[in-house]
Amino acid sequence: MFTKYMWNTLSYNPAFAGSRDFMNFGLLHRTQYVNVDGAPNSQTFTFDTPIRSEKVGVGLNMFHDQIGVSRHYGAYAVYAYHIPLTKKARLSIGIQGGVTRFQADYSELSVRGSDVAFMNNVGRNMGNFGLSLYYYNERAYAFFSIPHFVEHDLREFEDITTDFYSRYYRNYYAGAGVIMPVVGDDIMFRPSFLIKKVRLFKGIRTEETFENVNAPTALDVDLSFLFYEKLWLGAAFRTAFEAFDGDRTSNSSVNIWSNYVLKNGLRLGVAYDFTINELRSETPGSFELFIGYEFNYRKSKIATPRYF
Repeated sequence: MFTKYMWNTLSYNPAFAGSRDFMNFGLLHRTQYVNVDGAPNSQTFTFDTPIRSEKVGVGLNMFHDQIGVSRHYGAYAVYAYHIPLTKKARLSIGIQGGVTRFQADYSELSVRGSDVAFMNNVGRNMGNFGLSLYYYNERAYAFFSIPHFVEHDLREFEDITTDFYSRYYRNYYAGAGVIMPVVGDDIMFRPSFLIKKVRLFKGIRTEETFENVNAPTALDVDLSFLFYEKLWLGAAFRTAFEAFDGDRTSNSSVNIWSNYVLKNGLRLGVAYDFTINELRSETPGSFELFIGYEFNYRKSKIATPRYF
């Protein structure tokens, strides 16, 4: 989960690689639920560049997630092919492949009594691949992505002695955005949204044990302004649908963020989420820090700035 999802797009949409017409990288850190013991924290590193007359993009997506005593590490190579539809619009088809490492250090837990599920530490390497479609032009974009297509059990099968255990699920992402001038090109307005869904196609699942997946559909709505192609200021709202008990909607946070692009192409950003659900009595919120660099920034061969 990221508030500044538009600045590490490659982490969930491999078709994004090479779409910005120049080489760039980004490093993002997120601390979820400040002051909550064992709360999630995440880091991503993304790098991509166009090659072969800008029709092909390649990249690298690396990530680390931790919640409690469990961790995920991943490294994925990314390839995207950009198909011109008109002079200004393209459709990109992306694929990524790599390995995710799952590790749970259960020995760090304090367990009352004896529980076989927490007697041994667990570690597993899981190969995976992802697919996505990305339409974009100078003023708008839309995409659909499955960044990790293969589902894995997080324990080796021969170690499973219970009916219920952890599983690495397939996640689906979809989003869109548009950029609109307010005062010429000096002030631009960009609304966008991102939807995250687990278990989208129930009919293709065959495991009875995993028929009931209590994961909500998450929605992020973002409104931001760009001033003089340098300073981004934005606000966002995050909520969830079909959360746990059927039809209940669970509002999560109200978020603010900013991003500044220096003359040399260095990009710095920060975001803060104000918790508005029942956890607000336990935590003031969550925050993110971002740093990126755009090579060949402002060079003459770049016809137009990229807003996505």
